[in-house]
Amino acid sequence: MRTIAKPGGRRTRRLVINGALSMALIGATYVATSPAEAAPGFPEPTKHSQRAYSPYSDFTSKWTRADARQIEAQSNPNVPAGENSLPKPLTMPTVSGDFPDTNPDVWVWDTWTLTDGNADQFSFKGWEVIFALTADRHAGYTFDDRHIHAKQGFFYRKAGIPASKRPKNGGWIYGGNVFPDGATASLFEGQTFTHQAEWSGSTRIFGGNKLRAFYTDLAFNRDSDGNDITPADARIAQSVGKIHANKKKVWLTGFTKQHELLRPDGVRYQNGEQNPFYNFRDPFTFTDPAHPGKTFMVFEGNTAVTRGARTCNEDDLGYRPGDPAAEKLDDVLDSGATNQQANVGLAVADNKSLTKWHFLDPILSANCVTDQTERPQIYLKDGKYYLFTISHRSTYAAGIDGPDGVYGFVGKGVRSDYQPLNGGSGLALGNPTDLNTAFGAPSNILPEENPNAYQSYSHYVMPGGLVESFIDAVGTRRGGSLAPTVRLKIKGDTTAVDKSYGKGGLGGYGDIPANKRYRG
Repeated sequence: MRTIAKPGGRRTRRLVINGALSMALIGATYVATSPAEAAPGFPEPTKHSQRAYSPYSDFTSKWTRADARQIEAQSNPNVPAGENSLPKPLTMPTVSGDFPDTNPDVWVWDTWTLTDGNADQFSFKGWEVIFALTADRHAGYTFDDRHIHAKQGFFYRKAGIPASKRPKNGGWIYGGNVFPDGATASLFEGQTFTHQAEWSGSTRIFGGNKLRAFYTDLAFNRDSDGNDITPADARIAQSVGKIHANKKKVWLTGFTKQHELLRPDGVRYQNGEQNPFYNFRDPFTFTDPAHPGKTFMVFEGNTAVTRGARTCNEDDLGYRPGDPAAEKLDDVLDSGATNQQANVGLAVADNKSLTKWHFLDPILSANCVTDQTERPQIYLKDGKYYLFTISHRSTYAAGIDGPDGVYGFVGKGVRSDYQPLNGGSGLALGNPTDLNTAFGAPSNILPEENPNAYQSYSHYVMPGGLVESFIDAVGTRRGGSLAPTVRLKIKGDTTAVDKSYGKGGLGGYGDIPANKRYRG
């Protein structure tokens, strides 16, 4: 491995999904059909070849509206209100409301592991190590205000202990912040800001005990009511430090100097002048066996257009000629869908120290589909390249619906004509959600919603198909803790929850094992 509210109408339709998932759904109240046959009232998905292109080419695969509409086409319209309408093999098992806190002093959300360029996860001197965004639980602000206060923290625990023999919360020991106080603010010297934060990325180990932390550095300039005076300033950065350990603990040193790597250019990737709500974050670096000696990075971006510009085209819609369920382009443009312009960016390093990079064209766009393709990863399995990302129900464009969860695409290279997984929808793992009802937010779950619709988010796919996330909200209880790990069976263009893992598909809280030992 390498790694706004839109009510869904209740309508009569058949489940359209591939054969592997159809077998898992025998006995359901709806009928599985072949992938080539569209559900009544829904289009056929766009045809994708999975063909690989040079990483340096200008080809960008499209996650189209025809693709994304398969999510709702595969959803059961006949479930009782507030239950789960998604296909069971693609639904994360229900998390209990009595979940344990990972740590009493900090909220924990986006989480990743200590890896190499192949995304293998390493223990260091007998300790497993993870990194996460954290915020002080006792600082007087709410969980939903955490983003402007986010700091990268690290956690460790003894390696090789089965989940059944660990404390319920996973046994992770909080080691503190990765960066010294004030270090990451240095990139914004000379400009005005009221808050500065560290957002997600990836952390790689090199020779000896050297670490390179790739992360999103942000500065916010807000008034006393919390409104932006100027758009947030987001930059992708790198810092170098070292990891140390003895028999009692793990600690970090260094990370004092920051190297700005990339900022959105307004040409390939939208910037704050084009859209004050732009996304530019979550660097994930990796080596590609097809291009020895090169280090690439995927990250979340937006298509470089002015917010609201009527730039989506027929290719973004992706309907096959003559499809009776196709939308008219003008209707889509008039709906406000043009505000959703997500993409997955690609960059390549220009030197061995990985301090200089340049942009390449995006590898995936989701124009007029969704506004977020967060925390993208490249995952290699059986000679295939899997692109995994995450998205919220609330960020979909008008006319498109899907749950908070993991979305996946498969191709034959890092730049491919990516085929969305699972019958063309792209949905790989979703929270239990009733797409037939209106929805609120984690802080305001509507009475008619499934109480677990926001149970987990920010999923990170690990070796062997293990998936870690954080608990956002289970009913009225807010999270900020590591969620139970689940495991995906990943084969060809399908995924399914492995119900043999853990208890009914739910593993231990924060069950994040290393798959290799680092020997220096």
